[in-house]
Amino acid sequence: MSADICFSVISHGHGQLLDRLLCQLNSQPQLKGIKIITTLNLFDEIFDETRYENLNLLVIRNHTPKGFGANHNAAFKHCTATWFCILNPDLMLLDDEPFTQMIDRAKSSYEADFSKIAIIAPRVVATDLSLEDSVRENLTPWSLLRRILGRRKPLHVSIDAQLGFPFYWLAGMCLLVKAEFFQKINGFDERFFLYCEDYDLCARLYNAGGILRLDQQAQIIHEAQRDSHRSRRHLAMHLTSLFKVWSSSAFWRITLKSH
Repeated sequence: MSADICFSVISHGHGQLLDRLLCQLNSQPQLKGIKIITTLNLFDEIFDETRYENLNLLVIRNHTPKGFGANHNAAFKHCTATWFCILNPDLMLLDDEPFTQMIDRAKSSYEADFSKIAIIAPRVVATDLSLEDSVRENLTPWSLLRRILGRRKPLHVSIDAQLGFPFYWLAGMCLLVKAEFFQKINGFDERFFLYCEDYDLCARLYNAGGILRLDQQAQIIHEAQRDSHRSRRHLAMHLTSLFKVWSSSAFWRITLKSH
């Protein structure tokens, strides 16, 4: 019996990176028969789904490219599992898949309060195994300025984020989201075409009483693309999304409570 998880991964011409990730997932005995919704955001992308015989693949091929949130929302309509796992195609497993153990550890830690868990995420490391800044403080203009000035240091947390405790958010390259919570807040806000949709999702889940949990024992490798650092177009989209965050009620509910 496969784990109670439905995976969603979007490829925007990621080809070899997507194949590498799916091959790794295909090799995991715990994930045999698991449903993986693979969205090809470029209609003419070449993809051979017969290579992954142990996975239950559903391939969505877009005629017109959609944004990050819109694609995962569309994938979620096909999710019948308890957990909806959002994956970037530029991820690699270190060894065994971490997802089932992340759920088991959360159950063990929370027991009666397990129903309040909204998101679980692993620690994200770069290809040299250095820790990435996938756990971040509230996205204020001041926190952004510190990042621009080169203070892109990982945020070290010792407790889970939930109402009554400090807020932090989990970057969207690898998020294990409880389907019930995802549905409760209507998934991603599709006004964010690219960038900051992960902040907005975490902020709304936190405000809805969900627990955001970083699993300190789980790790996954991220081969970061960082398009906003190389492309003016991506930088412009990033700035547009930031202004949407700073005008949102979710942001202000968190920001005002923290002062």
